[in-house]
Amino acid sequence: MQHSKKHDVAILALRLAAGVIFILHGYGKLFGGMKMFTGMVAGLHFPAPTLFAYLAALSEFCGGIALVLGIFPQAASFFVACVMLTAMIGVKKFSLPKADPDLALLAIAFAVGLMGAGRYSLQAMLSKKQAPEPVKAE
Repeated sequence: MQHSKKHDVAILALRLAAGVIFILHGYGKLFGGMKMFTGMVAGLHFPAPTLFAYLAALSEFCGGIALVLGIFPQAASFFVACVMLTAMIGVKKFSLPKADPDLALLAIAFAVGLMGAGRYSLQAMLSKKQAPEPVKAE
């Protein structure tokens, strides 16, 4: 399916905005805030709260990097969407406007997951390099 240049720029803007936010939040948890975050996850009555805290933090950090670079957009979007849905349900109890940022990031993750990384992505660059040369008829 061929997309317009505007479409690809729009996907890039969504990926960059959400990706930077996820990187910052994941980084903050992984490199200084895991004890507090694990306590919050335990307060939500998750089994194995340390495991789930690390999975969420890694999903945000690595998923954010993947979104910024434009690689594995469906997988990255799935993982960050799971984190946002959990935050909306478990932490913010669907309370708007308190959950507005989570809802916006969930929608962005859903959109990128459906649309893919777009033309301006590492994934697009790599797929061009791996594409076989067309055979010329003589």
